[in-house]
Amino acid sequence: MAEDDRSWARRAGDRFEAVVAGTVGGISRKINWRERRRSLELYAILAVQSGVAAALAWTLAHELLNHPSPVFAPSAAVGTIAAAIGRRTRRTLELLVGVLAGLLVGDALIMVIGTGPWQIGTVVTLAILLALTMSRGGAVVTQAGGTAVLIATLSPIQRGLEVPRVIDAVIGAVSAVVVVALLPVNPVRIIQRAARPLFAALIEHLHDAADGMSRGDAGAVARARDGLYGLTPQLALLNDAVSGAQEAVAVSPARWHRRGEFEHYQRGTRYLDLSVGGGQEMLRRAATAVRDGEPMPAGLSAAVHYFGDALALLQVEAESRQRTTRSEQLVLRAVDRAAEAYDEGVGFSGSVVVAQIRTVATDLLRSLGCHEEEAVEVIRRRFEAQRHELRSQDGEASPAERKAA
Repeated sequence: MAEDDRSWARRAGDRFEAVVAGTVGGISRKINWRERRRSLELYAILAVQSGVAAALAWTLAHELLNHPSPVFAPSAAVGTIAAAIGRRTRRTLELLVGVLAGLLVGDALIMVIGTGPWQIGTVVTLAILLALTMSRGGAVVTQAGGTAVLIATLSPIQRGLEVPRVIDAVIGAVSAVVVVALLPVNPVRIIQRAARPLFAALIEHLHDAADGMSRGDAGAVARARDGLYGLTPQLALLNDAVSGAQEAVAVSPARWHRRGEFEHYQRGTRYLDLSVGGGQEMLRRAATAVRDGEPMPAGLSAAVHYFGDALALLQVEAESRQRTTRSEQLVLRAVDRAAEAYDEGVGFSGSVVVAQIRTVATDLLRSLGCHEEEAVEVIRRRFEAQRHELRSQDGEASPAERKAA
């Protein structure tokens, strides 16, 4: 009996552990700790910049201009720093426009209609409407509404808020720009930190899809396709990193020497985004082809494998700053294998996969520095040359040509 009790307790404990593990895992997936950690690594510099900018703005307003309680200055500094990375110049202008809109409406109306609940509502509504005619930015609306509230509520108690409010806003915005220039992000490091997990996931999904295509496993190809669609947050993070790097090399003298390296990353990131989009369509059609039982020549899965290898090599070359032609050769091999598959014979969805392989290859060549016309022509010539070579070896028309005939 005691043994049965211990066995029951053990099973109950195992079930409890399983429930806890499942719950924790579910919460972790919902919260997405991994993505949050990557975002924290990227935006940690913002916390430091915000703290320094707030302290600088308060010091300038309090010590140099003798403002007794310069709340607006550090608030404006933090608001500018907290703007989307790479858009702080625009955020600064929006902040000042919003403050001016709130002051104009607040002062004009309070003198006419007085103060009170409905007056505050009226002032805020009209201030926001005025701000929206000046700009669509959210910062403008926030600053206009906030300034209108302050003017409507504090004017009866404290006079002369208008000029200090504008001056504090200018001080805060200027302090933020100065701090960004003196404490800039490392433009290359910030891009690499955002790119590494994206490349790792992209390479993994491509290889998984290629394996699924070679096995005829439509489910595996579909999961890899969904994995590519799930890369949207990581792509957004990488684009934010590029914006931050662009801001750093533009405003910080300490980072000007990184401009050439940054431009290389910027170009690569732009076409990587296009490549992911082409890869999504490529795998979507591949999953359909496998599911419908269409012919799946080995060249198609080999081409997708080559794309994964090319991306891995491209990342290594970018971080080591040792440019070779090996990644380009892998891309062209993918085109060769796609041509072989097309010549062997594919169905409707398979032909779309071949077309998308050419599209992805074109975008990858553009990320390596080729102009669009040059990349398109290189891929077209490579594809046709491979098919011509295959026909010459066989001495007869391909299945695709016989079908067309």
